[in-house]
Amino acid sequence: MGRDEHNKSRGRNYLAQTPKNLKSDGIDVEFAEELADQDDKEAQTRSKAADKRVKRS
Repeated sequence: MGRDEHNKSRGRNYLAQTPKNLKSDGIDVEFAEELADQDDKEAQTRSKAADKRVKRS
């Protein structure tokens, strides 16, 4: 057996497309402040802080 004979990639499609059931429709979900709990508010503040850190660099 040669050096590269075990590395054949037959049947593997490395450029496969994303399945339709995993694609998002691109529609954002509206956030209602009156329905938010403490975890939602904490996640928002963490997200804003992370955005600020990214924009600085």
